[in-house]
Amino acid sequence: MDWPHDPDGDEGSEGRRKYGQAVLAKKIDEGEDFPLTQSEFVAEFGDEPIRIDYETVVSVSEIFEHVDQEEFADFPDFHKAVGAALREADYWPYRLEHA
Repeated sequence: MDWPHDPDGDEGSEGRRKYGQAVLAKKIDEGEDFPLTQSEFVAEFGDEPIRIDYETVVSVSEIFEHVDQEEFADFPDFHKAVGAALREADYWPYRLEHA
């Protein structure tokens, strides 16, 4: 896929140093962007690449296909919804063992 910028460049995952939610968090100004709707976030960033792990890159819009929530009151609300979506889509690189 042709990305609007290099997923591992300064606009992306900073040379593979940042992944998933860390890259998404950089797109938000916590003091100015909330409340935030999913549709406005995807409209602005949907085509941008997000590195999930060392071999997987997906678009913001692909991640948000799994986000059930339309509006986010604050950053923790956004973070929880996106984390749940990443796990649901099997984009979460870590698995918890249930006892």
